[in-house]
Amino acid sequence: MDTGSPQDTGPDAAQGTVEAAGGEPVWIALPPGLLKMRRLLLVVWLGLITLAAGLVPGLLAGPAWAAFALPPLALLVWGWVMTERNWRSWRYAERADDLLISRGVLWREETVVPYGRMQLVEVTSGPVERHFGLASVQLHTAAAATDATIPGLDPAEAERLRDRLTELGEARSAGL
Repeated sequence: MDTGSPQDTGPDAAQGTVEAAGGEPVWIALPPGLLKMRRLLLVVWLGLITLAAGLVPGLLAGPAWAAFALPPLALLVWGWVMTERNWRSWRYAERADDLLISRGVLWREETVVPYGRMQLVEVTSGPVERHFGLASVQLHTAAAATDATIPGLDPAEAERLRDRLTELGEARSAGL
């Protein structure tokens, strides 16, 4: 199965092409800014924990106790690798009647949101996301279980996707 790497994007994907030549959806990967943001957050939080776990016991009980910094440091290294694997697993595709969102490393999850079932499409961007030039698109449907989010998009792409999904949702729900 394709990993949804950044090579999946292209001029056709940016224009909202629905399907490739073989009937396969055109998968669009998330931009690398999301990976940078998540790695920065990982380093900040686990870096502080590593520093505290090594410095406090090392100063109070002796240098040998600074080894308490090793587990959070190992978690930081493991998290660094896993963050990239998770980022590569996220992708989405616009098809004729629905939007596909695929994610997951060990447990793959693919969400299909029919355009006619969408009730609300919103674009959000918190302070950290804004600093990295990112935004998230959240889709709300009548059934809460099918709500879906696409994180870490370029704000222009997030707005384009919101407008397109809203337009397609209105067109599909008009026939109900």
